Amino acid sequence: MFANFIYLIIVLLIYTTYYPPDQPNFQGMDAAMLALFLITIFATFTRIQFRSIEKRIGLESFIQLDDRFSSALNRHSILAIGFFTCSIYGLNLTAFTAKLPFVSRFPTIEGLLCLSLFILYMVIVWICAWFPYDKLYRNRVSLSAYVSSQISFSIPVLLPWLLISCASDILQALPFESPKKLMATPIGQILFFFFYLSVIALAGPAMIQKFWRCRPLEPGPVRQRIENLSWRAGFTFANIVYWPVLGGRMITAGVMGLIKPFRYLLITEALLEFLSPEEVDAVVAHEIGHVHKKHLQFYLFFFAGYMLISYTLFDVILIAILYIPQLYPLMELMQGRQTTATSAFFSLGAVVSFLIYFRYIFGYFMRNFERQADAFVFTLFDSSLPLITTLKKIATTSGQPASKPNWHHYSILERINFLQKCEVDRSWITRHDRKIRWGIAIYLVGILMIGAMGYTLNWGDAGKKLNAHLIEQVLLREIEKNPDNPVAYNALGDTYTFRKNFEMAQQAYMKAILLQPDNFSALNNLAWILATSEDESFRDPRRAVLLAARAAELKPTPQILDTFAESLYRNGQPEEAIYIGEKALLSATGDRSYFEKQLNKFRKALEGP
Repeated sequence: MFANFIYLIIVLLIYTTYYPPDQPNFQGMDAAMLALFLITIFATFTRIQFRSIEKRIGLESFIQLDDRFSSALNRHSILAIGFFTCSIYGLNLTAFTAKLPFVSRFPTIEGLLCLSLFILYMVIVWICAWFPYDKLYRNRVSLSAYVSSQISFSIPVLLPWLLISCASDILQALPFESPKKLMATPIGQILFFFFYLSVIALAGPAMIQKFWRCRPLEPGPVRQRIENLSWRAGFTFANIVYWPVLGGRMITAGVMGLIKPFRYLLITEALLEFLSPEEVDAVVAHEIGHVHKKHLQFYLFFFAGYMLISYTLFDVILIAILYIPQLYPLMELMQGRQTTATSAFFSLGAVVSFLIYFRYIFGYFMRNFERQADAFVFTLFDSSLPLITTLKKIATTSGQPASKPNWHHYSILERINFLQKCEVDRSWITRHDRKIRWGIAIYLVGILMIGAMGYTLNWGDAGKKLNAHLIEQVLLREIEKNPDNPVAYNALGDTYTFRKNFEMAQQAYMKAILLQPDNFSALNNLAWILATSEDESFRDPRRAVLLAARAAELKPTPQILDTFAESLYRNGQPEEAIYIGEKALLSATGDRSYFEKQLNKFRKALEGP
């Protein structure tokens, strides 16, 4: 069921990195009919595949059937992601949902509609999968309980996105400008994200257990025994609750919550039904081990680490798009849909990086944290035998081979073997703790290096120069396609000015002016270079005055008037500079200190030494 977390996060990445084209591929009704056709095709194919497995029951061994079922479940879940992606990128569904009432003001509604489509695909998979599941594993879980458990267990992974998106929508809808300005900055977005992530991490478990419809474990000997063990271990919690996952028929337990007021110990009815009191103690000790070893805090930290990696990855993908010539023909094939093509690259990069990170990095720590929690039983008890017998019962009742591992747990057989080695030699526990410490240290070094790269690319001098070069490449490609585009030449001149390549900047601005003589921006920018260039060989104050005068005539903004005044000042005309500088100051809004400083400079020049 943990795989459902991965699938939902992948879908969320695909949705959030998608930018629709200006012109959809289909009309609204056509897109809706095609979406319905895709759902029908998917449902038919999925039913046929699981029906085939159902017919093989009794004809093949359990191990073969279990492998077939697991593979089909994973395969069709991934196929559901593919069909969802086709609906988003091929049918451009967001282009139509954006036109619905309130969606423009509350984009979270659009996100929920799109994610509901994927949930529909997954519900089809779970309904079709239940028929062979029921006959194969005989867990006495009804169809409704199986599907509802899959949904309820998976949906909370969307809780952080949902709450953060809703909060962002509310901030944007409020009539206050300060929060909006802060949210428009990278620092504001980062602070906003981590603030809400912290709130959700602390208070989220209380909402999740309500969503799962957990009910408190009733008072009695079982609860008293668990509370006594928790007290002895120094483990505190808000409540002990029944976990209704798969109708409570799984032998499992869990713990969620970083602090006591929002920490819950979850157990299933099957766990209390099939395990002895000593075995229940061992399972509780395992969950206490997660808290004592700070695993929940590390999981939150690992999630934040992925956000840092993905933040840096966007810059890397953009560099790759612009620096790999083989991608140019593909971008050209999009015919005006370059934004959508770029978002597809971003989506692909985000999904691939997510799979690698959570499958191999996060999965590595999850497996070893589980082993560390297993070993914690020796902190509270002299023997791990009750935990070993519990693991054997889980293998028996689940019907799955004890040697079968997954990405977030070692296999039951591997867990039992490790506990048996610890029974003989407790130094295995110390070695494993050391292994985890080294793993975390290496991870921290890697994250710091990635963070440094992200900072350099976004805020460092090297990143600024690289961004300027990237912009230059984009503009040169645009000019190659549209050689008569004055806006592109003006922007190219800005890029060269930033890089202090004044010769190329002059050429670009002059080309823009040649194509569009009333391009006030190019006139203003060229005048500024001719008046203030660091390289005196490029200075021509007299020509700067002529260009700036023309720009001011076309668009007398404070900035253009300031260029005009500066050009007059550099041309030895301080009196005229004062006159224009006063006009710039009067028309300026907001912070006027720069224009006041300029005016003082002009007046001092008029007064003489």
